[in-house]
Amino acid sequence: MNEPILNDSAIVDVEFGRNVKVVRPVNLYGCRIGDDSSVGPFVEIQRGAVIGKRCRIQSHAFICDMVEIGDDCFISHGAKFVNDLFKGGGPGMRDRTLWKPTFVGNHVSIGTNATVLPVRITEGVVVGAGAVVTKDILVKGVYAGNPARLIRAL
Repeated sequence: MNEPILNDSAIVDVEFGRNVKVVRPVNLYGCRIGDDSSVGPFVEIQRGAVIGKRCRIQSHAFICDMVEIGDDCFISHGAKFVNDLFKGGGPGMRDRTLWKPTFVGNHVSIGTNATVLPVRITEGVVVGAGAVVTKDILVKGVYAGNPARLIRAL
């Protein structure tokens, strides 16, 4: 019988701002987390991701490399960010040139189980629970659905 290779969740090589709160277990590595932000349990924030000041990252969120989140943002439970669009017909795990960045402006709320593909989201946007953001959001408002569409301007 073969033994599995076991890796523990960890906090490695993270640049923390002042007064950051983290609830373990988490998997945070090579990222930056701004002042007064909080990270809930079972969150993964990958190398190269940047979280702004006063952000709340709720449990089970996944924030991959090449994601930048502005200040005063709320990322709800189970929200996921994607940087690989499988352009080659499969995952580009070994070819970072296939990955694309995501930018989230200040004062953005992303709802529970939302999925955000590589896009730009302007400030002051609310992304509803379960929404799938497939295109840039350049107008402040509430967005919901799959694909996410403007429901109401703010």
